[in-house]
Amino acid sequence: MTKKNNHLTFEELKKKLASYLNKEEIEEIESAYQFTKEFHLGEKRLSGEDYIVHPLNIAYILAEINADSKTICAGLLHDVLERGTITKEELEKRFGTEVASLVDGVTVINKLSFNGETKSIQENNRKILVGLSEDVRVIIIKFADRLHNMRTLWAIPEESRKEKAKETLDILVPIASRLGMNSFKSELEDLSLRYYKPDVYFSIVEALNETKLDRDQAVKDMIEAVSKLLDENHIKYKIKGRSKSIYSIYKKLDKGKKFSEIYDLYALRVYVNTEQECYQVLGIIHGKFKPIPRRFKDYIAMPKTNMYQSLHTTVFGVDEHIFEIQIRTYEMDEIAERGIASHWSYKEHGSVKAEMQDTMEKKLQFFRSLMEIKESSNEEDFVQNVQDEVLNENVYVFTPNGDVIELPQGSTPIDFAYRVHSNVGDKMVGAIVNGSIVPLDYELKTNDIVKINTNKNSSGPSQEWLSIARTAQARNKIKGFFNRTSKERYLKNGDEILNKELKKRKISQSQFFQNENIDKILKEFKYNTLDELLINIGNNKLPVSQIFHFLLEDTPSKEELILKKVTQKKEISINTEDDIIVKGIDKIKTNIASCCRPVPGDHIVGYITKGNGVSIHRSICPNISDVEERIIEVEWNQETKKKYASTLLVQSREGKNIFMGILAKMSNTEVQIQSINTLSSSENNLYELVIIVENLEQLQKIIKDLEQIPDILNIERIVK
Repeated sequence: MTKKNNHLTFEELKKKLASYLNKEEIEEIESAYQFTKEFHLGEKRLSGEDYIVHPLNIAYILAEINADSKTICAGLLHDVLERGTITKEELEKRFGTEVASLVDGVTVINKLSFNGETKSIQENNRKILVGLSEDVRVIIIKFADRLHNMRTLWAIPEESRKEKAKETLDILVPIASRLGMNSFKSELEDLSLRYYKPDVYFSIVEALNETKLDRDQAVKDMIEAVSKLLDENHIKYKIKGRSKSIYSIYKKLDKGKKFSEIYDLYALRVYVNTEQECYQVLGIIHGKFKPIPRRFKDYIAMPKTNMYQSLHTTVFGVDEHIFEIQIRTYEMDEIAERGIASHWSYKEHGSVKAEMQDTMEKKLQFFRSLMEIKESSNEEDFVQNVQDEVLNENVYVFTPNGDVIELPQGSTPIDFAYRVHSNVGDKMVGAIVNGSIVPLDYELKTNDIVKINTNKNSSGPSQEWLSIARTAQARNKIKGFFNRTSKERYLKNGDEILNKELKKRKISQSQFFQNENIDKILKEFKYNTLDELLINIGNNKLPVSQIFHFLLEDTPSKEELILKKVTQKKEISINTEDDIIVKGIDKIKTNIASCCRPVPGDHIVGYITKGNGVSIHRSICPNISDVEERIIEVEWNQETKKKYASTLLVQSREGKNIFMGILAKMSNTEVQIQSINTLSSSENNLYELVIIVENLEQLQKIIKDLEQIPDILNIERIVK
């Protein structure tokens, strides 16, 4: 951004608008300006200026990136709804649905107050990102609003300055970076640093001023040398010195570098007309000035996900100064500076909003799962996902075809597979990274080439994947798979349970399934369909006995009395010698669930069974994921006495017999092998291994030891 004029007039704005908007659009903007001017008549900002200066500057900032007329109108009107004296409906009648919707979106974000507390940050993240997902122009207006406020931040108290600067760095700057809007990003960063850490900011400014004359001369000499080379090769170009931003210098100093070690303070940028000329210029410069190894980056062949394209190289320039040189076309520069907003400059047809929104969804992969995260998580989970996946650093990996996939740091092949497609994730049986087989918990790194092996006969993801997957998108897809497959199983199970109860009570199906009966049951237990009722019987959310108690007014069963007693959470003294303590109740029968086979150290929960006490499950067990009414708190005793079985699924290379390897590894341990069963697999050998261990620590050590066997590809605990 270049225009920083607090004495801006509407005539100056009109002159800027006339360079790219038609007469009707400018008249619409003038109408919004007159309305805003009258609305804020007599109001003053803390800086002492008339309030109209603020929306006028926002409009000019938006005009600098060629924003459409609707966006500029909304920028002028951005805070009229906050006052509460005009409604969205009134605004809609006067300026149309699109403008009113944009103003309303900015109003939602501007209602936030930032005080450094986690809850405030959560609300900021949620509302800004939800606004962005609905119309990207809302956040662009917010950037312009914040940029002008940051330019006049000196007018507010110091504590408020620091809070506003920190909020800008924590939330708005990362989003501007993701959207490729470097012109906003750079100025917001420098202004934020100035007010958040003024001592650091001005010490860098002072250091830059001390070396300014020398740097200016070195840059001038290098420009002349490069210009001579390009003129000799008859290339049309534009070249200019590029100053390093104060914030980028601060980040390097913050990592332990000294000011004298930041050698890319000397920087040039070369502009040409075509992509081919970019590579020609690169070759010409490298022919004269020696490049520094491993400092070349080709973002033209492999653009960043925020659309950024350019060639970067670092060379030994004139007088042995080290120069960072960027080479790009004029259009690439437009996109680099404005990012997603560059669509306003390069649109040919169609809706600007639709084009920009479509680009955001295609280019910025991290937003693809945003709405899924919003809809499927609570406030705390949503915020954690946003902080991890949207605002933090990401890695960029490749498909075998060369497509770039953006993922949060720490992502695994499971996350990659589900980012490609849910069917790829569901049918995945292994992963190959850079030509080598890797375990599913391998952490992907930037530039990894990832191939996912799938098997159409695969039974689907393992429950263990939930603890390995890094992204909310992958975890949601895995949970969705289990929900889909579980529904069919629960429906069948519920039908069997109900029919068994009918036979036990000697009630005919025709008698029970009368419309009057079913309607009464659905109404009482708040279900919409018979299938929904059967599913909840099948997954034990609704004990079938409760249905008959309701219809026949029976007395409660023994297990229901236990459940009622436990859920009342009466604290009584616990004196038990058992390995498992049931909170709130003493001396009750417990048994280890055979489906997930927990061992001491696993996080566990209890499930009240019919006539068989409390069944102990791992908390991640899918078989108890939807039975909250019968779940109770349990915990392992501090000192356990028994040993417990755990089932492992071992995958090895085809044609390799690993029995002897497993036996050899385990012969020196105290762990017993209960059984090894061979399972069918079309690609690899699969074995079901049941071992007896004392606790989770011992189990994890055994898994790690077994993974050292060369022919073993993967080991995971089974949940049946």
